[in-house]
Parts: sequence; C-alpha cells; structure tokens
Amino acid sequence: MENVKKIQSAIFGVDKIVFLTGAGVSVPSGIPDYRSKGGLYTGFENPEYLLSAACLNNEPDVFYHFVKEKMYYPKAKPNAIHLKMAELERDKDVTIITQNIDGLHEKAGSKRVIDFHGNLYDCYCQKCGLHVPATSYLKSQFHDKCGGVIRPDIVLYGEGISNEVISNSILAMKKADLIVIVGTSFKVSPFCNLIEYRNHQATIFAVNKEAIRIAAPIHMIEADALQLFEKL
Repeated sequence: MENVKKIQSAIFGVDKIVFLTGAGVSVPSGIPDYRSKGGLYTGFENPEYLLSAACLNNEPDVFYHFVKEKMYYPKAKPNAIHLKMAELERDKDVTIITQNIDGLHEKAGSKRVIDFHGNLYDCYCQKCGLHVPATSYLKSQFHDKCGGVIRPDIVLYGEGISNEVISNSILAMKKADLIVIVGTSFKVSPFCNLIEYRNHQATIFAVNKEAIRIAAPIHMIEADALQLFEKL
C-alpha cells in the first residue's frame, strides 16, 4: 500500500502526466511480450527478420503469415492499467507514449496516445495508399480495390520512427510534471532516449517487475503493475 500511496500522492499534486508504457502493460490482457519465455519470439531463429521491412518487401507472404498468426489479438480487452490511465484524463492532462502496437490504450478510452511504434489496427495499401480496415487485412494481404499489398502501419526493423512522433513525444516530455514508466525494461532506443528530453523538474516513477536504470533520479517500484494499478 505504501507504493500505491506514493504514486497517488504524486498524481494528486500535478497537472501534466506522461505515461511511458511497454509490453508488460498488455501481458495481463493476454498479449505476450516479445523475448521472455513463451513470448512472441519463442521458437523462431530470426524473429526480427520476420518483422522487418526486408521481409515485407522480399517475402510478403512470409511476413503476412507471421503477423497475422502471431501479432493480432482482436479479442484482447484493456486491463486495469489501461483503464486507470484513461480514467485519469477526467481530471489531469495525460499523454501516453507507448511502445505497444495493440491499440488497447485507445480501446480503454484514452484520447492522447502516441503510438511510438505504430498501431496494428491502422492498415493501408502500399500501392494506392488507401486506409484499409484491419478486419480486411486479416482476411487477405491484397487490397480488393487495386490488388496492392496491404501492411499495418507499424515501425518494422529497418524503418525509422516518424519525425512527427518523435517531436510530439519530446514536446510531451518537456511539459510533464510527472513521468511514470510502466511495464518496460526501458532499453529499446529511441524510446528509452525520450527521458533525456524530460522536464528536469518532473518527478519520475517506474513500475516494473525488474528494476530499470536511467540517467535521472527515479522512484523505482519493483512490483506487478496490474496489481498496483488495481489499487490506485
């Protein structure tokens, strides 16, 4: 309860909050993380290739099969972490910057979400550029209007983060009074580098099962994020 009270007190005392979220936030919703035992990459010798621009361009069938079978969890529902962050928007200026591509923050009702690595449910045709519903993509990788190959608008290995996403993320970090890192080892660049652009007056909390280290003063809470947010 002490950790809950610490975060509650920090939230109560500020106006602008940024949550930086990772795979650990969505695991309780039934979406596996990437590298842990039983995670998405288990059993694959070169999983990064399967999620690369090279695979999409050179072997679109291989890319499509992997993404369709392993990445989509349309029945997954937001858990207490997503819902609490959305709830806080009623009284606070909240921005969520997430590594996750599952769209669960949006499903929970959060309005200001920066999908740092894109969103699986935003799909478009590479030939004509038209937006395509994810439900159509899951039926066929080919656009029924022009025959082009459809892709989800996510950042693949070999691709860069858009300038707009970077600039919007940096702006949010500069304005935040409170930064809360949740469910991520915070090692993947450039996501982890966002901390360098923080408001240096901001208080920083991290909630993760394993301690993370950053080049800034931090209140580290080694705990199950779901259990903590259920009590907030």
